[in-house]
Amino acid sequence: MADPRSYRPKPGEIPTDPGVYRFRDGHGRVIYVGKAKSLRPRLSSYFQDITALHPRTATMVTTAASVEWTVVRTEVEALQLEYSWIKEFDPRFNVKYRDDKSYPFLAVTMGEQFPRAQVMRGAKRKGTRYFGPYGHAWAIRETLDLLLRVFPVRTCSSGVFKRAAASGRPCLLGYIDKCSAPCVGRVTAEEHRAIADDFCDFMTGNTTRFVKRLETRMRDAAAELDFEQAARLRDDIGALSKALEKQAVVLGDATDADVFALADDDLEAAVQVFHVRGGRIRGQRGWVVEKESEDLPSLVEHLLLQVYGDAERESVPREVLVPFEPSDVDAVTEWLSAVRGSAVSVRVPQRGDKRTLMETVRRNAEQSLARHKVARAGDLTLRSLALQELQDYLELDEAPLRIECYDVSHVQGTNVVASMVVFEDGLARKSEYRRFIVRGAAPAGPGDEPVTVDDTAAMREVLTRRFRRYLEDAEGTGDLDLSTGVVSDGPASGAQGTAESHGGEGGDDGTDSDADPDRPTSGPIDPETGRPRRFAYPPSLVVVDGGLPQVNAAQAVLDELGIEEVALVGLAKRLEEVWLPGLDHPVILPRTSEGLYLLQRLRDEAHRFAITFHRQRRSKAMTTSQLDGIPGLGASRQKALLRHFGSVKRLRQAEAADIMAVPGIGPSLATAIATHLAEGAPPEPAVNLTTGEVLE
Repeated sequence: MADPRSYRPKPGEIPTDPGVYRFRDGHGRVIYVGKAKSLRPRLSSYFQDITALHPRTATMVTTAASVEWTVVRTEVEALQLEYSWIKEFDPRFNVKYRDDKSYPFLAVTMGEQFPRAQVMRGAKRKGTRYFGPYGHAWAIRETLDLLLRVFPVRTCSSGVFKRAAASGRPCLLGYIDKCSAPCVGRVTAEEHRAIADDFCDFMTGNTTRFVKRLETRMRDAAAELDFEQAARLRDDIGALSKALEKQAVVLGDATDADVFALADDDLEAAVQVFHVRGGRIRGQRGWVVEKESEDLPSLVEHLLLQVYGDAERESVPREVLVPFEPSDVDAVTEWLSAVRGSAVSVRVPQRGDKRTLMETVRRNAEQSLARHKVARAGDLTLRSLALQELQDYLELDEAPLRIECYDVSHVQGTNVVASMVVFEDGLARKSEYRRFIVRGAAPAGPGDEPVTVDDTAAMREVLTRRFRRYLEDAEGTGDLDLSTGVVSDGPASGAQGTAESHGGEGGDDGTDSDADPDRPTSGPIDPETGRPRRFAYPPSLVVVDGGLPQVNAAQAVLDELGIEEVALVGLAKRLEEVWLPGLDHPVILPRTSEGLYLLQRLRDEAHRFAITFHRQRRSKAMTTSQLDGIPGLGASRQKALLRHFGSVKRLRQAEAADIMAVPGIGPSLATAIATHLAEGAPPEPAVNLTTGEVLE
C-alpha cells in the first residue's frame, strides 16, 4: 500500500488548465481516469488527509504509485479524451455500468451489401443500426413479422442467402411476399437498401408519412377499381397500426427524448432509461452501478458519457431528461450536440407530462434495485461468502450464523425506542425481532425533570436488558424486575414482560410475541409456562448502529455481565466504517464486499424497524386525551361524554350528578371522573410518554 505523499506532485507543478489525469499502480497499469476544468484543485483534492476521502477514493490513492495528466484546450475535449481512455484502459476504480439483464435489440446491418433485420444482443457493431432495447426477443420478432408486409427487408442468415442465390429459388418468406428476395434478383441492391432505409425511418419514429402514403395508394387503387390491391394496402395499414399500438403513447408526436432516472443506496445505484421516439416508448434499458461517491451529478455525467460514447448520430435524441444535472452540464450538452450534429437539450423536467414520465422511470429504477438486492441476498453462495468475509475481516473463531443488530430512534430525546433485528444464515428472521421502550435514568427527586437519554445511554440500557434476560432465560434463575433491574425468583408479570420488549414484525404496540404460541421461534422452552424463552439463544455477533462511543458502551455492558462469547462491532454510517472495541482505528471493508453489504442490510433493517415503532409511539403521544388513564373509562364512554358535554372544558365544570346523566356512567365512575378533572391531574396513559415507564 503506497503513501500518496510519495508521488504527490510538487507545489505549482500541476497546471490550472482543463485536462485529463491518470493514476497508475506500481506495475504501470492505469487504475483511474478522470477529467477536470482545472487540474490543480482537482488533483490536489486527492492528496488531502486520507481519512477525509471517500473509502473508494482512499483505496485508489493508496493503490496508485504515480499520477500523470494531459492538458487540453476545452472541457469538451477533456470529456472526449476521458471517455477514450476509460474505454482503452478499463480502469478498475472507474464506475462501470453493467446491464441488469441482457437486452435484445432490433438491428439492421446497414454495413452489408444487402442489409438484414435481426435480433441482436451484446456489444454493438459498427455499421449496424439498433432499435430498442426490447424487454423480450419475441416482442422484436412479433413487431418484425408485422412490418415485413410493408417493408420486405431481408431477414435470413448469410448461409440461407447464399444457398438461395445458388439455387435460384427464394426461401418461404420470398414466396409469401415478406421478403423482396434480393437473393434471386427480384430487386437490385439499391432498391433493397431503399426498403431498409424506409424500415429504419419508420422505426426511428417517422411513422406518419408511411401511413399517409399507404392510405393515398389505397384510395387510388380503389378509384381504379383494383380492389385486390386496395385490400392488400388496407391490410398493410392495419399491420403498421398494430405495430404502433404495441408502443405506448406518452408524449407529443414530435417528442424525441431519452428519460433517465435512478434509485440508489449506500453502495449501488440502479439506472433506468426510457427511449421515447415520436412520443412513443420505443425501448427501455437498465443498469446497476457501484457508487464511487455520493456525488449524483457526477454519476449522471459518467452515465451519459458511457451510454452515448459509441452512439451513432441517430441514437442521440433532441432531449435528454435526467434526474440531476451533470456536474459539467455545458460541456456534456456541447459534446452530445456534436455527436448528434444538431442541438441537444440536457435538463431536469420540473412539471407536466415529462416530469410524470420521469416518476414512472424512477419507480422502475427502484424496483430494479430491489430485485437486484433480493437476488443478491437470496443467493446461497453470496450469503456464505458474506459470512466467511465477516469471519475473516473481524477475526472471529467461526462464521457468525446468528447476528443481532440494534438501533435507537427518537426526536430530541423524546419517545426514545430501540429495535433488535435478527439475521440467521444471512437471512432476516422476523419472528425474532424485538422492540424496546427506553426509559432512561429516573429523576433524582419528585419535582425534578426527567434525565435526557442520549444514543449511547439508550444503547447501554437496551443491551443490558437484553443480555440480562439472556442470562436469566439461559440459566432459568427467574425473571428480571424491570423497575429495579434485580433478578427475582418468581415468574414475570405480564405487564413487565410487555414493557421490556414488544414482539416481532407487525406486532401491535404492547403485545408480546410470547403471547402467540404458534409464532415460529428458536431457543429453549420455559418448563413452567410452556412458552419459548425469548432471549435464551445468544447471537454470534452483535452489530450496533454507530461508531466508537456506541461500541464502547455496548462492550461495557458485555464486560459487566461477564459475557465473552459474543463478538461486537459498530457500523458508522458516514464512511461505512466497522469499529471493533479496543481499537483506535476502524476496519475498512472493501466497498464491493459481500460482508459489508450484509452489515448494511442489517443496519438498514434495524433502522426501519426502530423508526416505525417510534412513529407509532409519537402518534399516540400526540393524540392523548385528559380522559385517558381514568379506570373504567374506555374509548366508547369517552366519546359518549364528549358528545353529551361538547368538550373537556365543559365536562370539568359539571358535577358528578350531571355526569351520571350520560348513559353507561354510574355513580362511582362519575365521581372518579369529576375528581380526576377537578384536581387537574395530568393524563395517565399505560406508558409514561416522557420516560417510557409502564404505569401500574
